Order: sequence, then C-alpha cells, then structure tokens
Amino acid sequence: MALVEVEREGALARVWFNRPEVHNALNAELGAALLEALDALAADDSCRCVILGGRGPSFCAGADIGAMKASASASFDDNVAEATRLGAVFAALADFPKPVVGRVHGGVYGGGVGFASACDITVASDDAKFGLTEVRLGILPGLISPYVLRRLGDRQARELMLTGERFDAATALRVGLVHHVVPAAELDAKVAERAGELLKGGPHAQKRIKALLVEWGNTPWDEYRASLPKTLAEVRGGEEAKDALAAFFEKRKPRWME
Repeated sequence: MALVEVEREGALARVWFNRPEVHNALNAELGAALLEALDALAADDSCRCVILGGRGPSFCAGADIGAMKASASASFDDNVAEATRLGAVFAALADFPKPVVGRVHGGVYGGGVGFASACDITVASDDAKFGLTEVRLGILPGLISPYVLRRLGDRQARELMLTGERFDAATALRVGLVHHVVPAAELDAKVAERAGELLKGGPHAQKRIKALLVEWGNTPWDEYRASLPKTLAEVRGGEEAKDALAAFFEKRKPRWME
C-alpha cells in the first residue's frame, strides 16, 4: 500500500496521506513519499494545482508516536539527521511552485498543523480538531514553526504553542490558520471550487506571485519595493501575459484554460 497516493484529473493533482489506520501520523517513510510526490508534480508542467488531503478519519494527527519514542533514545547526530529530512518535507510543500489547497478534516495536530499552514489555501471541515500539542510531550513544534508563525503571527502562535491546548475549526478560522470552514458533507465541493478558481489564473503568474510573497517576508522593505518594477516588467513581457491580453480583446479563453 502506497503511503502517499496521487490522483490526476487534468491539470489537478490530488495528493493523499494514506496511513488511515494511524490517522496519517507522520513518520520518515510518509515524509519521504510525500517529498517524492511533490518533486514529481513540481517538474510536471501538466500539473497546475495540488489538493493535499488525508485518507480515513483524519488529515494528519502529527508525528508517529513510535517514531518519537525511537528518537528519544537516538544519538544527537541521528536526531539532527532525521529532523533535517523531515524539515525538507515541510519546506518542499511551502516552496511548491504551484498553488496547493489543503483539505483538512478530523484530527489536525502537530505536523498536521504544519502541513495545513504550508498550503496556500486551506479549507477545513467544521468537525476538524487542531492542536500544537508538542509541548505536552515535552518537545516543541520546531520544524513547523516557520510556517505556523507565518500564518498565525507571534501573538496567536505563542498561546497555542505554549499551552498545547486543542482548538476547533472556528478558532482555526479566527486565528488565520484556515481560510474556510464548511460542513463535512460540503468539504470536497468547497475544495474543488477553490481549485477551480485557481486553475483560471495564469500558471507562470501564480508561480511568480508565490515567489513574490516569499520575497516580501525575507527582503528588506526598500529592497523589496525597488525590485517590483523589474518583476512586473518581466511578467508583463512574457508570453503568458501577452496571450491573456490578446484573449481578452479577442473574447476567448487564454491558452492555459483551453
């Protein structure tokens, strides 16, 4: 049984965590399988949007307890190596060059919150339960913290990380972890609607927008502003933009929607 399943529907790829018997708990093997799937889809020009979800009752219930127990007795160097490998998985999702919609339901704990945070748009079912529960096991949400902090900010993240308390989907929406909360029966329809809207956008423009958002967070303000005219000129002079402008006047769809 594949730990990560990929389903294709035209330009859309659905990527599923597939350890339902353990609520899609994250271990090294699942992480490696997700990384392999993301790398393949990033290189596939026919894929324009990804939906990330979990098989079974939960999206992802965090780190595998068995793996955590083993890491407690591992050497420092082995722990660093394992954490580096898992960190690369979250980074690959956060840095994925195409839009990613998170489809979250059931248990969303620890690393599951990290995956939800790393998606571009996240839709949750109203019965989803969240938690940055690491502190209650005497550890910390280190690998996922860049993505959680980017979504929640210091103030919200501080309370949730330090207490480790669980929270519901309404709270996840209020603090900015998810974009939409819908009844469980409507989850797939809402996710499909969001993906459909994303597929209307120019793929190169979306790639550059994602890069622009990263630059905004990592670049000094004056340097960021000074770079924008060049970035706009590069995109505006590209074939995608030229075709879209022509399509507007010719009353047709741009090529990426054909």
